[in-house]
Amino acid sequence: MDIYEQIVELRRQGRRGAVATITNMRGSIPSFQTAKMLVRDDGSIVGTIGGGCVEAEVWQAAREVMEEEKPRTLTFNLNNNPKYDTGLVCGGTLDVFIEPVLPPALLYIFGAGHVAYNLFKVAVIAGFDVVVVDDRSAYANRERFPDAREVIADDFEAVAARLDPPEASYIVIVTRGHRDDMRVLRWAVNTNARYLGMIGSRRKTISIYKELEREGIPPEKFAHVHAPVGLEIGAVTPEEIAVAIVAEMIAIRRRAATNVPNKAYSYPASQSPEHEEQDAVERSSE
Repeated sequence: MDIYEQIVELRRQGRRGAVATITNMRGSIPSFQTAKMLVRDDGSIVGTIGGGCVEAEVWQAAREVMEEEKPRTLTFNLNNNPKYDTGLVCGGTLDVFIEPVLPPALLYIFGAGHVAYNLFKVAVIAGFDVVVVDDRSAYANRERFPDAREVIADDFEAVAARLDPPEASYIVIVTRGHRDDMRVLRWAVNTNARYLGMIGSRRKTISIYKELEREGIPPEKFAHVHAPVGLEIGAVTPEEIAVAIVAEMIAIRRRAATNVPNKAYSYPASQSPEHEEQDAVERSSE
């Protein structure tokens, strides 16, 4: 199998992996410089860098690289370390560079109003592929979202039933009403999405959580929902809210710690009616 074709296929499937490449070698080793090995997220491999204990260590490091999403270089001295002595006539040293293979950052936006429109624009600039979903064809169309990967005009629950977001995906719920937000959240908390955010005040969020909990959804399902959504930068307008949301998604994507707090909280929590701005902006601008 061609390793490059397999990398493309892995990304197309929304999966992760890591590529190990021999970048430098001195002396005799059971491979050649530029030899490559792809390690998929299920542990399977394509290609080889020579086999043996070196390849086993690289395989383990590749698993760590795809989890950390950061490259690393390993150096092996086949002369001085007895664990690499397999009876083969070889010796020397080699450097192996391991880099992550990451799927495209795919963002599902549920809603196509003013916040969603600006979120789409900022997210595209930040390198996200975007799928827009709304039940109104007057809003969800190619004229309004020309660069989206897909624009779907259909009932929210009907669309959700057809979707299977990959682990590297992001979901932001910004529909025009609390009931639609709840319908989407009911589905979204059971996906494997990396990020899930919902617009609205803490009061509204708690109300939705409680209603879904009465339906039988365990409260721990809401622990990782970013609601109110976005970093706390004092955003008020749809444009500002979009920037706050994308900034939060970037922090998640890059695994970056930030001194700017987010507005999300662990449920159940204080039922303070703070952060009503998101409700007011989205509902009044439709």
